Amino acid sequence: MPNVVVASQSRRNSVQFRGQAAPSTEGSHYALAHIRGAKITRDQDVLVYGATGAIGSAAVQLLKNLGVNVTAVCDTANMDLVKGLGADRVIDYTTTDFTKDDQTYDVVLDSVGKTSSRQCRPLLKPRGIYVSSELGSHAQNPLLALIAPLQRGKRVIFPIPKHDQQMMAYLRELMKSGQFKPVIDRTYPLDQIVGAYRYVETGQKIGNVVITVDHSE
Repeated sequence: MPNVVVASQSRRNSVQFRGQAAPSTEGSHYALAHIRGAKITRDQDVLVYGATGAIGSAAVQLLKNLGVNVTAVCDTANMDLVKGLGADRVIDYTTTDFTKDDQTYDVVLDSVGKTSSRQCRPLLKPRGIYVSSELGSHAQNPLLALIAPLQRGKRVIFPIPKHDQQMMAYLRELMKSGQFKPVIDRTYPLDQIVGAYRYVETGQKIGNVVITVDHSE
């Protein structure tokens, strides 16, 4: 799972552009790999757990760009943020057990790896898909994904993300058109990188934490 991204900056390049370019290709490429791996299409119903993280916040935006019906799960403090990213529904996990939601989904995407396929199985439609950004307990998610081709009903997939020019070009066009913007929590200079990682380890990070490397000096 992405934690800290590095952005280069100089006097010839705006800090804002560089600060957004680096995180725009981090969590989003994981999110896009999951979306494409699950073959999500317009008008499907998708639940994103951990919608405020680097992957989750990107997933909400990318899914809405595809015309998907998005239900996002986050805490009370960030409900407005997630709504602003385009989520159609937001479930506050601090007050509501999202696994008891009456709605069912084509895909449940856990962007922080804190759920399990068994826990989320009741949320899936008869041919629904569970996908997580993490290996899961005892690395069960890749193992469950291996037997997925043998199953006709609910199943687990575990896409392997990779960078390629086509993916980068797709994300660049979304940024240029304003359809995608990486969520940035904090920015630290390189000499404060230890503090950046300590902040990430608190588990309170929203979106991306960026380290700036200044080449102008």
